[in-house]
Amino acid sequence: MLAERWSLAQAESLAPDAAALKRARAVSGQFGPTGLLDGILWGLCRGYRVAADLAGPAFTCSCPSFQAPCKHAVGLLLRWAETGAGADPAPEWVTKWQAMRAARAKPKEAGTPDPAAAAKRARERAERVAGGMTELRRWLDDQVEQGLAGLGRRGHQAFEPMAARLVDAQAPGVASAVRRLGGIAGIGPQWADRLLGELAMLHLVVAGHDRLAALDPATAATVRSRIGFPTPAEEVLAGPRVTDRWQVLGRHDTDDGALTTRRTWLHGSSTARFALVLSFAAPGQSLTTDLVPGTEFRGDLCFYPGAAPLRALVASRDSAAEPFGSPDGAGPVRAALSRWSALLAAEPFRYDGPMLLAQVTPTADGCLVDPSGDALPLAAGQREPWWLLAAAGGRPATVAGEWSPGGLRPLAAWVEGEFVPAAPPAPDPGAPRAAELPAEMLAAALVGTARRPWSGRSVRVGAAQVELDWGWPAESPGITLSPEATTDVAAFHAGPGAVPGGPGRPSSSVALLDAAAVALTSRRAGFEPERKVPVTAAPAETAPPLPVEAGVRLGRILRGGAPGGAHLDQELLAQWLSAAAARGGVVPSTVLPALLDAARRNTTVRGDVARVAGRRGGWLAAQRADWRWLLDEAAPVTVVDWATATSAERLGHLITLRRADPARARELVASTWAAESSEDRARFLATFADGLAPGDEELLERALDDRRKEVRQAAAELLRRLPGAALGRRMRQRAHAAVRLVLSDPPRLAVQPPDELDAVLRRDGVGATPAHGAGAGAWLLEEVVAGAPLDSWTELEPSGYVALARGNDWAGPLLHGWAKAAITQGDARWAATLLAADAGALREAVCWDLHLVLPPDALARLAAEALRAEDGSAHRLLALHPGPWPEPLSVTVLETIAHRARTDRHTWQLGELCRTAALAMPPAYADLTGRLAAQLEPEVDPSRVRPVADLARTLTFREEMLRELRAPESVTPQR
Repeated sequence: MLAERWSLAQAESLAPDAAALKRARAVSGQFGPTGLLDGILWGLCRGYRVAADLAGPAFTCSCPSFQAPCKHAVGLLLRWAETGAGADPAPEWVTKWQAMRAARAKPKEAGTPDPAAAAKRARERAERVAGGMTELRRWLDDQVEQGLAGLGRRGHQAFEPMAARLVDAQAPGVASAVRRLGGIAGIGPQWADRLLGELAMLHLVVAGHDRLAALDPATAATVRSRIGFPTPAEEVLAGPRVTDRWQVLGRHDTDDGALTTRRTWLHGSSTARFALVLSFAAPGQSLTTDLVPGTEFRGDLCFYPGAAPLRALVASRDSAAEPFGSPDGAGPVRAALSRWSALLAAEPFRYDGPMLLAQVTPTADGCLVDPSGDALPLAAGQREPWWLLAAAGGRPATVAGEWSPGGLRPLAAWVEGEFVPAAPPAPDPGAPRAAELPAEMLAAALVGTARRPWSGRSVRVGAAQVELDWGWPAESPGITLSPEATTDVAAFHAGPGAVPGGPGRPSSSVALLDAAAVALTSRRAGFEPERKVPVTAAPAETAPPLPVEAGVRLGRILRGGAPGGAHLDQELLAQWLSAAAARGGVVPSTVLPALLDAARRNTTVRGDVARVAGRRGGWLAAQRADWRWLLDEAAPVTVVDWATATSAERLGHLITLRRADPARARELVASTWAAESSEDRARFLATFADGLAPGDEELLERALDDRRKEVRQAAAELLRRLPGAALGRRMRQRAHAAVRLVLSDPPRLAVQPPDELDAVLRRDGVGATPAHGAGAGAWLLEEVVAGAPLDSWTELEPSGYVALARGNDWAGPLLHGWAKAAITQGDARWAATLLAADAGALREAVCWDLHLVLPPDALARLAAEALRAEDGSAHRLLALHPGPWPEPLSVTVLETIAHRARTDRHTWQLGELCRTAALAMPPAYADLTGRLAAQLEPEVDPSRVRPVADLARTLTFREEMLRELRAPESVTPQR
């Protein structure tokens, strides 16, 4: 049976945590043979045998990891989701594992249940639970009577004994709720407000349990569920079924250390019902992935019993899961809040509930606002929804999320029919949190009702007045709620909560907990939306999009899914961006946040990012401080009005204009030179490197007198490159005055360094700080020689001057001066001469800079010679080559790799050589490298095959990457 290929999101969801996913992405490109056998996906990764039963899913791997699934298993699924499975025949170990799985799957004969024994067990449990709930009631009263301030000082130890008692009483639901209080007491802002609210909800559960027999079946089921009575899945599946086209809206995972819980929200297209499917996994185990967000299926759900049934099980699927354009049933903010109020009226214990909002837009202060201006605040960690801003560009979108008193937690959005999952929450320590309960109630709870009795008959919740008419000494309290908030808290009360032996009047602590439960539920149910204004929408894109496949690959690189590991990710990103910028077009808007973050850390790619980020990227950068570097980067543009253009627009215009009309570009710069900032003047001068001409000299000479050092340095460097410039003539005069050729027998160089660093020398770019270990005279000589045009040394060949300098007392300054001149003026002849004769006499940094002046073919020859001679400089020379390597060098490197894999004692040199080749060797060598890895596999240790196989995979990755960027232009419309 041919298994349906998973989506990338489905494969990623199997990773136990973010770190495991990152490791899995790193190994996903390291698989050799792979295949698919009747729903069993298998592969070999660095010698490890990996298999996954897609029906489970279940996994096996021969690696020593205790985590399940391990990085190899998740990596295999990622590879399958991205590229599919290979056609290799399944080895014997795969068929054996398949047979073992089939044998284990045979159903066991079930014993006949004993109804009498089951009834006895249920009765005994109910008695234990009743005892535990009685103790919980007393404990809650004691805490409020003694004061919450003491709990804040004691921390979570104050709650462990009661939680343990409830576990013994087989009430795990309330036991977990009590244990969670330890993470609230004394911790964070408004801790007393949160703690009293949780105690009030526990009090409400106790009250519901006391009159469990009098409650209607749905409400009783809700109370039992909160206490921790299980409802068997078989019983749920035997109940009524709801048939619909179920749309999977989104999901999120929570990890409390002992258990990972996955909450997946569905919505019925016809019934408009929400459904929550829960799955659980122990540490290291995987969660179910059969419900993929953004897809829909036709089938039946069975809901757990309750007053407001949301939790459900998938009973059957009548169709395959397919993507859908946008969920049905989305509505405005007020309609969603009305549904939330109805949910709380039926189940006041709930802390969160689903929302499906239509046509909402982010605001500048962390809200989502609908077209009518009603807004909901976003939850902590989601207050800056860059993922949504990038995808929708500040335009309305459909958003699914979970609403709670802490705000809306988005799960996903649909932008023009495209599903966009929400980004993980970001650290947000400064998120505000307002108190939910009245101040007078908190004051009484903190000091304790024993010292400050509570006898309030009403509480004010926002603008509403909630009347608490206890009707003493009536049999049960009557609770009158304001019209703004309608709840049914009274249904859970078991009478007045009287003090044992006393009259019908409840104790002060019980009255306070009752009032807190009413006030909290009223406030949550009666939440009023704020009035907000959406952000200004991003301008429409004018550039075409890059090919879809190229955008998908960019996302893979940014997620760390490229072969070769994290150390190659940045280099592959740089190559992708360079090729994309050369092609032209804009990246998918959904990857912009990750791309801008990557360029924030890696400044070398910023120029190319600016060229592919489009107008959407600039719009995002203007709203976030650590992305504003993009506004300073210039993408080639055409400016209509120079006077009103921004600094970045002017810079981009100059880049374009210097290539076509350098004189006009110079005129524009000169027209506003005096009014520009020093920083902009330096940036504008940097564009003069393109099309540098004698006409630029006047402005550059003027810049030598600028107040800013960076401007003067930029001007001096350009003038030194400009043939025939006055600065060059001045430096030539100084250099030849300091260094004279004496035609004696033998000829020699007479050297007289400049006497001092005067103002004129400073103006011409001679620095005042000598190199380490150089004297003042030697440094001035070096700087003067470095500033003189090399074509002025005409009496001898470069080799003749270098030979004479070697025997001179001033050899160091002379050689370094000529070397720096060769670097500045790009003179390959002088560079080759100096490297051939005196590379060892030069400072290391100057020596390697000289190599950069050499033509690529000359540098390739040097690298090949160093490799054959096993020179230690070979790797550095290879790294300096801009790539792609020419064929002779590529062949030499491949021969060296084969030799080292078979003979080297250690593998670190082999690994380093393969990593260097992965980025600079032509991608066409992927097949040849792959065949070499196959030849080595039976001959040498796997640790020696691994770097070669990684090299082959990276070359294949680059070959596919470049092919995608050569594809015809996409016709997908831009938002």
